[in-house]
Amino acid sequence: MLTLKFIQDNKADVIKRLKTKRFDAASIIDTIISLDDNRKQTQAQAETLEAEMNTLSKEIGLLFKAGKTDEVSASKAKTVELKERIKDLNTQLEDINRQLTAQLVLIPNVPHSTVPEGKGADDNVLVREGGVMPTLTNDLPHWDLIKKYDLIDFELGTKITGAGFPVYKGKGARLQRALINFFLDEANNAGYNEVLPPLLVNEESGFGTGQLPDKEGQMYHATADNLYLIPTAEVPVTNLYRDVILKGSELPVRNCAYSACFRREAGSWGADVRGLNRLHQFDKVEIVQVAHPDQSYAILDTMVAHVQSLIEKLELPWRILRLCGGDMSFTSALTFDFEVYSAAQKRWLEVSSVSNFETYQANRLKLRFKDDGDKKTQLAHTLNGSALALPRIVAAILENNQTAEGIRIPKVLVPYTGFDIIN
Repeated sequence: MLTLKFIQDNKADVIKRLKTKRFDAASIIDTIISLDDNRKQTQAQAETLEAEMNTLSKEIGLLFKAGKTDEVSASKAKTVELKERIKDLNTQLEDINRQLTAQLVLIPNVPHSTVPEGKGADDNVLVREGGVMPTLTNDLPHWDLIKKYDLIDFELGTKITGAGFPVYKGKGARLQRALINFFLDEANNAGYNEVLPPLLVNEESGFGTGQLPDKEGQMYHATADNLYLIPTAEVPVTNLYRDVILKGSELPVRNCAYSACFRREAGSWGADVRGLNRLHQFDKVEIVQVAHPDQSYAILDTMVAHVQSLIEKLELPWRILRLCGGDMSFTSALTFDFEVYSAAQKRWLEVSSVSNFETYQANRLKLRFKDDGDKKTQLAHTLNGSALALPRIVAAILENNQTAEGIRIPKVLVPYTGFDIIN
């Protein structure tokens, strides 16, 4: 979340920039500033009474030595009264701080100055594109190819769990595993340290990366233990550094992780969700960085370049979009989306988002760093990206590489699959 100081120092700019995200922050910010004024006044009253009580305590000692017992009794009675008043003020302070936090979490992250205006996906800006558009003689969509070659069983997944939980079989399962290993190897080669995180997180972790209280309706909740199935490995991996003070010399910290991801996708329907286009459970490799604020946007560029290299090696036509304010997430300051072209569906499929959150997550996480020789700590910047999410990558590979003989496997994956064609 935004820091109180940042909001106070940049009130007009915050309100203006959040309009790019189609969010009117004026009323909430006025409430926050009013609450903070109340907090300061209450704090000052408590401190004044504490000073008075300290002075009185010293006087009691002197009165006692002088044998003035009546005055000692009166002063002690006043001390009891001051303690009660201070206790009441501290209770008020706790309530004001809770109200402040409740208001602060309602404000989205401020978008970067390069974020374009716009209402939604149609207003995103093309950054660059590449790859060769395939020319197909066969143009079956992936859901038909999956049945033809017995790669994934949606009906069996529905029987076991429900819609959106597919069972991968045979070469379909091996292709899935090949992609995971390929993505992890590429991340390791790029300097990311691999971790294998838990698939469930607590409320503190969900709050730290911004899923709570904003997206609880999209997460699966294990109510008995009050734990949440992760929507992405970003959540547990970034939370590795919750309540941590890093050395400036340790930055940037780079992690990658494979995980299953779980999303309720409530309210999703229509042709866009058919087959692998939208699932409740899917596999993804995530890259996460904790960076110095002075370096985070240069690092964002390297993360974008890394994802681009993956898609190029998979021989898929691709494009990169700079998301407009109306299509950005609540927590992001700047996001680039990657899409690959589905030749059979004749449309673009989103396969990755790469984002800089600046200090928004770090403030929630209390993730700080300290430069050598500097006594003060600073909030770090956090970044993450899908590198990559598998379902739509698999859909595009199957559709774009279908031939009369079978489905050709991209050359880079053959050492991982052990086969070069699905037939």
